[in-house]
Amino acid sequence: MSVVVVNHDYGRFVEAAIESALGQSHPRTEVIVVDDGSIDDSRDKINGYRDRVVPVFKENGGQASAFNAGFDASRGEVVLFLDADDLLLPAAAETAALSLIAGDAVKVHWRLWQIDEAGQRTGRRYPEQPVGAGDLREHVIRHGPNSYVSPPTSGNAWTRAYLEKVLPVPEGGDKHGADAYLSMLAPLYGPIRRTEPQSCYRVHPANFSGRSVLDRIDHDLRRYRSFCAIMRDHLGRMGRSVGRDAWTGPESVHAWMEGVRAGTGEIAAVVPRGDTFILADDAQWGGGHGIEGRRGLPFLERDGAYWGPPADSETAVSEVERLRRGGATFLAFASPCFWWLEFYGGLRSHLYSTFECVMENERVIVFDLRAQPPAGGGL
Repeated sequence: MSVVVVNHDYGRFVEAAIESALGQSHPRTEVIVVDDGSIDDSRDKINGYRDRVVPVFKENGGQASAFNAGFDASRGEVVLFLDADDLLLPAAAETAALSLIAGDAVKVHWRLWQIDEAGQRTGRRYPEQPVGAGDLREHVIRHGPNSYVSPPTSGNAWTRAYLEKVLPVPEGGDKHGADAYLSMLAPLYGPIRRTEPQSCYRVHPANFSGRSVLDRIDHDLRRYRSFCAIMRDHLGRMGRSVGRDAWTGPESVHAWMEGVRAGTGEIAAVVPRGDTFILADDAQWGGGHGIEGRRGLPFLERDGAYWGPPADSETAVSEVERLRRGGATFLAFASPCFWWLEFYGGLRSHLYSTFECVMENERVIVFDLRAQPPAGGGL
């Protein structure tokens, strides 16, 4: 087993990640730590483990280059990449090895226990939905790249044989998405297995980049088109031909992203520049990001990070009012959270009776938290 810890400026977390990798129950686990050009104290902390890990210090090149460098330094038959702000449970390597050492599966993955910045479990798992498993080849050929639920970096372990077929991860302008690249191609090369959570996903403000939602969606659309081309190329080598418009129909991931782009543009048309807005989106539209000069807050929110749906209407109303007192002027519901307004009847009643609904369509519902509802307005 090889555990490759990938770090960039996570000096406050990297020691815990390394300790979790060194604490594996699998007796033959090597630990490689790739530092991708950190400018904080990461390298000093990594150097403290030089006698127990293989350090790889490189210039900043992004996640793809860090994956490539870590794989080149590894020797394991099964490889697990670990983000430096995450943690492995002690049996992760052993579980992955037992899942992959026999049979034709190319990866095993799992949902991650969510922890807060201090490392305490929140009781939630990430992603919320069950991850895909089995022979997914025809599914992804039909629906396109990343059309099955897959966890982020630290929730995957890969066979070396598979990685040798698809690495290096393409490097260039996109400094993120190496895990998505590997997950995208995996079903073409073999079945996927899943197991119970074997790692922890740390939620903290630095999880979110400074890019606006629209910038991120434009980035994701470009990456999706690139992934479509890469997948077509791999399928071509396998003798399967797929048309250029196969994965852009109304039910595609591409169409979903275009819908997000349209919805966030509509929010931008309502919320003034410089204002703070709340976005209820179940972490699907990037609630922790701003939109073109507007500050976005996820809902529910704790320390700037998404904290899941409210327990009940009372909690939801209380949190709306807390964020409104803190300066939020608008509340937007993205389509993935429309069900909230049915399920949380008290929240619906409070919003429609207290504030003006300034936009409502199939993508977004927006309330102006500054204004009273028009005369005769209601539910």
